[in-house]
Amino acid sequence: MVTKNLTYLTKQQIIEGLIRLGEKPFRAKQIWNWIYARGVKSFDEMTNISKETREVLSQNFSFEHPQISKDLTSSDGTRKWLIKFSDCREVETVFIPEETRGTLCISSQVGCTLSCKFCHTGTQTWVRNLEFHEIVAQILLTKDLLCDWNKKERKLTNIVFMGMGEPFFNYENVAKAVRILNDSDGLDLSARKITISTSGLVPEILRAADELKTNLAISLHATNDKLRTEIMAINKKYPLAELLSACKIYNRKNPNQKITFEYVMLNGVNDSEIHAQELVNLVRKFNLNVKINLIPFNPWNDCAYDCSKSEQILNFQKKLKNAGLISPIRKTRGDDVLAACGQLKSSSQRS
Repeated sequence: MVTKNLTYLTKQQIIEGLIRLGEKPFRAKQIWNWIYARGVKSFDEMTNISKETREVLSQNFSFEHPQISKDLTSSDGTRKWLIKFSDCREVETVFIPEETRGTLCISSQVGCTLSCKFCHTGTQTWVRNLEFHEIVAQILLTKDLLCDWNKKERKLTNIVFMGMGEPFFNYENVAKAVRILNDSDGLDLSARKITISTSGLVPEILRAADELKTNLAISLHATNDKLRTEIMAINKKYPLAELLSACKIYNRKNPNQKITFEYVMLNGVNDSEIHAQELVNLVRKFNLNVKINLIPFNPWNDCAYDCSKSEQILNFQKKLKNAGLISPIRKTRGDDVLAACGQLKSSSQRS
């Protein structure tokens, strides 16, 4: 008998499947809690469900998770996993532990369509979108590997969609995944603990403002259209004025959240005081509630850029701070195992 993988189903689909089997719909909440709040992988562990019902469930449903192809640990404690799905396609997922929180950087696509010139993932051709359950599986696998099923002492506290791919090119699956992460019967991660990073897809930013209400990060990286189009082709479709207008709407609809502007520091490209002033001017012009993450560039083989000098990054930061903008310099984590920002890539190819 062919069984359905429970983790491939939404809660509503589980309810419908149970009704077809003559079971009560409330069983779906119990099953959901066992999978997403307690991390069980067999019906035998579901002790608040009768043995007879468990037997029926095991005849009709199964548990399957992706495989770990590679497990690397950086000298700073950052961990990177290469995750293989049922079709042998792979993505990378990175866990960044800190004293007061643990952040998981997850992927939404195998490869990427955007080819941003400073990003390693962009050198890998887009292969396919991840299904919503493949996105969620990255969290479940991480919690297994970290032994992190004690809700009162969570090691994994924050999720960032900053891995491989452009999340908003896979909006529907990302949205389904976010709803599963939010579900209080399961993983119970609030929208404030989830950040979606986008290169600037304006229609999806506007949708997310109403539908998802997570934290929003914008891969900005340039302060004028000429430069941004040169290093990020998406700017041709959604130039800065259109993008920042969408950010203003996101601010208005989510007034308690600052949008994060991600700004990779590229030596001699986007790191001058003129660029810093242009950035200040943009924030003021659109009256945005933002913070700006300054990201030292993390090199990879055959890349065409170098990281800005430390003094240059500090001067850039000083200009922003003097204008009253929050502008931390992101600490590089996991670069010795190519797990740092902009370094992720798998060997999967389109067939």
